[in-house]
Amino acid sequence: MFCNNCGREIDDKAVVCPNCGVVANKQALAPESTKSNTLAIVGFICSFLIPIVGLICSIIGYKKAHEYNDNGKSLALAGIIISSVIIIIAVVFIIIGISSILSLASAIGGMSY
Repeated sequence: MFCNNCGREIDDKAVVCPNCGVVANKQALAPESTKSNTLAIVGFICSFLIPIVGLICSIIGYKKAHEYNDNGKSLALAGIIISSVIIIIAVVFIIIGISSILSLASAIGGMSY
């Protein structure tokens, strides 16, 4: 390959001409366009707002991360963990609430006037 500026022969893999310093291969300098793993992003955000939707989207985003060069894999994993923890906490609170209501109902039902 020859330099477009000075005309000297340069290596085919050269990014800049070693003789004159002009950019020889503009494609090598251009960053590769990276695709975003949208499901991983949506899953992470929804894990705080609607945990079951966040969990589903994060799992799908995690599975599809290889299509995006593992872009968003850690975000999807965080969404899975956060959604799971919030769902477990919600289930525990529901069980505690139901048992409290049942014990209160049995206490009121056992009272005689």
